[in-house]
Amino acid sequence: RSPAAAPSAMEAREPLRELGGALRAVLARVREGEPGEGREPFELPRFWEALGQTFKVTSQEATKLSLAFSGPPPTSAEDCRKLSEDVQNAILAVATVYYWLPKGQGTTLRKMVRDATTEVVEGMIQLTETILNAPLESLSQEQLISTGGVWEACEQVSSLPRGEHYNQAAVVSALAACLGVVKDALEEMEHALMEGQDPYSDIMEDEELGFRGNRDTYWSEADRKLLSSCMGLMKASKACLKKVLGVVKAYGKADSPEQIAQLDDLADIASEISPSVDELALSMYPPVNELAVRLNAAKLASVLKKVLEITKTSHVCPPSEEGWVQFLTGAVDHNMNKIKNFTQGQL
Repeated sequence: RSPAAAPSAMEAREPLRELGGALRAVLARVREGEPGEGREPFELPRFWEALGQTFKVTSQEATKLSLAFSGPPPTSAEDCRKLSEDVQNAILAVATVYYWLPKGQGTTLRKMVRDATTEVVEGMIQLTETILNAPLESLSQEQLISTGGVWEACEQVSSLPRGEHYNQAAVVSALAACLGVVKDALEEMEHALMEGQDPYSDIMEDEELGFRGNRDTYWSEADRKLLSSCMGLMKASKACLKKVLGVVKAYGKADSPEQIAQLDDLADIASEISPSVDELALSMYPPVNELAVRLNAAKLASVLKKVLEITKTSHVCPPSEEGWVQFLTGAVDHNMNKIKNFTQGQL
């Protein structure tokens, strides 16, 4: 290729640089902006159809853009400008449809749609940058991966929670994710306690460290008593999420602003359970700092009590379900009192 051709090929990509800037501006707006309460009456089926359509068009535009820069002949400045405009319009359409979704439909649902929208815009920014950084007229591995990334992000729209009560489906999905994390943490801890005296036996070899009879890697008898109440609290967390998930599936509605708000409150507070369980689990490894264990246990207990309280006063808890709410509240108190007794000397 003659040297004279190179600058013009580089200049031809200028619209792509501008596109990158425009997409970043859209991303900032989606991340920070508040959806509008539109003047027209909002129709969920129409919203989903439009969102699906805009994601599909974006996926097609990503393919066109990628193909144009995957081999000779070089793309002309005019074609590049046209491609960039089409991509920008597709992304603006995605953002616009996200903005249709009013707050009244529920914050849990909105957050999920916002995350999906953000991923599509980020994927397109990544693809644009990859093409700009690639050698001219060659298809790099990175470009293939970035294009696939946009396709995947656009396909996510089909797995967003739907159903008659959209926000209820979104809350079910969020609660199920929390339950998965708590189950994993509980299994890991049960496994460590079953392993015997030394929870680090699988990570440390005795030969390397010599004799390890020190407190740092072993649980004492007193530690184990304290830990058994901590495990009780972790099991109560799992039971609590399981039960709440069950009643939200069975009785959750999203027909009125009040019902939607109650479901959002539940999802918000329940999302604090898994990080609190993780923090407690981390503090349970030797050498056990009893004060840290007590503080983390108290934090988890308070989150669980709040979840149970919000459940009890919401529409997902008919009188027939109040029994387990009471039982689990008692279980949380029982384990917390035992933890307080074991750690009395720490305060």
